[in-house]
Amino acid sequence: MRLLSLHVQDFRNLAAVELAPSPRATILVGENGQGKTNLLEAVYFLATLKPLRASRLQELVRFGAAHAQVAGDFDGPGGVRRVAVRVEPGGRTALLDGKPQEKLDSYFEGLAAVCFAPDDLLLVKGGPDGRRRFLDRAAFNRWPAVLAEARDYVRALRARNAALRTGTAEVEESFRGPLVRAAARLLVRRRELVLELAPRVQVAFAEISGPGAPEVRFAYRPAHGVRIDGTEAEIAAGLSGILGQRLERDREKGFTSAGPHADELTLALDGKGAKLFGSQGQQRALVLALKIAEIENLRAALGRPPLLLLDDVSSELDPAKNRYLLAYLGGLAAQAFLTTTDRRLLDPAAGPDTAFYRVEKGVVTALVS
Repeated sequence: MRLLSLHVQDFRNLAAVELAPSPRATILVGENGQGKTNLLEAVYFLATLKPLRASRLQELVRFGAAHAQVAGDFDGPGGVRRVAVRVEPGGRTALLDGKPQEKLDSYFEGLAAVCFAPDDLLLVKGGPDGRRRFLDRAAFNRWPAVLAEARDYVRALRARNAALRTGTAEVEESFRGPLVRAAARLLVRRRELVLELAPRVQVAFAEISGPGAPEVRFAYRPAHGVRIDGTEAEIAAGLSGILGQRLERDREKGFTSAGPHADELTLALDGKGAKLFGSQGQQRALVLALKIAEIENLRAALGRPPLLLLDDVSSELDPAKNRYLLAYLGGLAAQAFLTTTDRRLLDPAAGPDTAFYRVEKGVVTALVS
């Protein structure tokens, strides 16, 4: 599925943008703070209904505007269709061919987007929150139902936490059941995704690093001994038992200590923590391998590569890894949006059908290639 046109209104600092993306590469050029990443986020939001950086939907609405909207025409196996998402004070509305969608299966049909941004380089060095977000975004791309499943878990977690702080033991127990059921669904998704990604991460890392590359260990580690190797019902029962054992501790602290929100994604090189023992070059190669593994996994699952969004990544990678990334993209036949402050960094990615745009103070104008 390819994005044929993009229409943005009052999104972040973008007043109005009309874009005709290239079927291969669309390169956005401009200085920092001009709106390049905002435009990438608009595309990501359109494809996933999830903000790329914002913690609240209202942060996506341009200051002084009543609402924001992003729309695009996609060409897929069933023909051309228009998808749109509108953000208003009451929340978010997804539209397919102009009709609001409550059930999002039709909206997401064929849509998938992978974003690679400088912040992703913290996947190895940063805390577990970032790795959990990576895993859940990748799971959502793989199975769009994860969007609703993760929302169910967050609601159940907040409800139990409130019961821990203010309710009786009976009230807590009534909220524990919905929590462990929602958690088990999410844990099964994460488990299956890690099993799919792990061998792809190893292959990509070896290709990027060359001969003698260390072995990558990519594994899911639940907190406090939760077992995730059984059925969904068995996982829920096991987590319920652990929460029961930790009930007094959780009541004292006022929050749930075990579950998907507390788990870790393990990244290691030759059995040693990549964060502590890997060189900076190895750490960046590992992050690049994670992103390529996700792309390849989606290509295998969907039969085509996802839409790719690369936010000034070439300036963050060393020349060898940048050359590898651009060569990989060149052979992928995927539609890609790339941002840069220095056009020369992306010249190797430019072909005869590359579209160039300048972004300055939220205004997007076409450049002659």
